[in-house]
Amino acid sequence: MKLQDKVMTAMKEAMKAKDTVALESLRAIKSALLLAQTDKGASGDLAEADELKILQKLVKQRKDSAALFVEQGRSDLADAENAQAKIIAGFLPEQLTEEEIEKVVVQTIDSIGASGMQDMGKVMGIVSKELAGQADGKTISQIVRAKLGS
Repeated sequence: MKLQDKVMTAMKEAMKAKDTVALESLRAIKSALLLAQTDKGASGDLAEADELKILQKLVKQRKDSAALFVEQGRSDLADAENAQAKIIAGFLPEQLTEEEIEKVVVQTIDSIGASGMQDMGKVMGIVSKELAGQADGKTISQIVRAKLGS
């Protein structure tokens, strides 16, 4: 089942349950997918990797907004953003733990013979592609930085 179909099914269920937070989150996903499909130069059909990138971007936006709201002492708004992020993340594949990400990073560093921070771009490119949708870029970056910096 395509992501768009899953979102539409979930939207119907959210409408029946009168779940406004879920409905708002699902509408954001639907909107982002439609925008990507109708983007200039787009073929009209999105690859799964593109759909995952869109979902990750939406989750990241919600988490960043929540962090800002917490800084400003607006926990009520932060809670709403975190709830939306959780619903959107439900459409992503299961996220890897830091230990699992670290294994992939170490294997990649060994396989390409990376020796320092000058190789960070190469390592990040390979690991990000391999773990698409299973880990966020910030976590990957922190682990790569720690492994190459030592």
